Amino acid sequence: MKLRVGVLGAGFGGLELSTILSEALADRLDLTLIDKNDSFFFGFSKLDVMFGRKTPDAVRLSYSNIVKAGVVFRQETITAIDPEARRVTTNNGTYEADVLVIALGADYDLTATPGLTEGGNEFYSFAGAERLREVLPTFTKGHAIVGVTSAPFKCPPAPSEAALLLHEHLTTRGVRDACKISLVMPFGAPIPPSPATSRALLAAFAEREIIFVPNRRVRALDPARRVAILDDESEMPYDLFLGIPKHRVPDVVAASGMTENGWIPVNPKNLKTRFPGVYAVGDVTSVGTAKAGTFAEGAARVVAASLLAEVQAGEQPSAYAGAGTCYVEFGGGRVGRVDVDFLSGPAPTGSFIEPSVALVGEKQHFGSSRRARWFGL
Repeated sequence: MKLRVGVLGAGFGGLELSTILSEALADRLDLTLIDKNDSFFFGFSKLDVMFGRKTPDAVRLSYSNIVKAGVVFRQETITAIDPEARRVTTNNGTYEADVLVIALGADYDLTATPGLTEGGNEFYSFAGAERLREVLPTFTKGHAIVGVTSAPFKCPPAPSEAALLLHEHLTTRGVRDACKISLVMPFGAPIPPSPATSRALLAAFAEREIIFVPNRRVRALDPARRVAILDDESEMPYDLFLGIPKHRVPDVVAASGMTENGWIPVNPKNLKTRFPGVYAVGDVTSVGTAKAGTFAEGAARVVAASLLAEVQAGEQPSAYAGAGTCYVEFGGGRVGRVDVDFLSGPAPTGSFIEPSVALVGEKQHFGSSRRARWFGL
């Protein structure tokens, strides 16, 4: 008898889970992987596109390349999720499963920040990064703000990376002296779990004359006056605004009855939801880790090991540690690395490896190894 698994979302979590189960069960697996998109891209590739380092087509990985035993990919839009029946409805049909895994990530709510659509830009969506690819070359003078509008948000290092790479971009073009760069974040430090990473970033900001505005978020933009309004009602004039929009669960998840306080709660040890046979991994959850692909991947490994233990009558895996690695672009052809453990101890801990050229190669291997593993490319 085949294990019927429905995996909703083909990001880090969905792809890793599907791969592990396919490798272990092959013809004993009946897994349907559903995503509304036709292709995948690594989150860090948006910065490559935004700053013109790579073309959009160069970083997209088509889901048509997924050829795995027991796995069928469906490019369909999910319209309803019934977690009690483990039933999923799409624009093309209905699917039922023995095990359902929600890995749909977080969506962006641009309307939650008044003025953002009319007077600013966002670089967290692929479309936003593509638009900025055309906008950035036209910016020659004035105040550029990289501003976080809400927390939690994906990839906590990304706002800092954007500010540093913007400095490099403007310097290369010879217009940096005519520009001011500010970074507004709702934390007291750029990467709170890792003081060493935060110190390195703050030093990099100081060296490049990037103004760090801590413990503040951008509440709204006034496009007519070209000012960003912060959550303490103070104002910052801007000429270019690069925003991190508010994150939320996809509408279909919100309508499913699975969320509490905006996210899907799970048992942090095994990623189980309160519905039997239903798991959730990655950004869609409130598990307590940062919202980043590496943590979704780690959670998927725990879910896969748990399912295989049940099928093969083996031992259940160790509890999910909430550990992951993030690479941090410092510019100048150097990359740093932060390793964070959110759940093993009483408080999150993080270690930092200084930026180097060697870590550029390690980051490239991080991407190429998953490209090969998930897509066979």
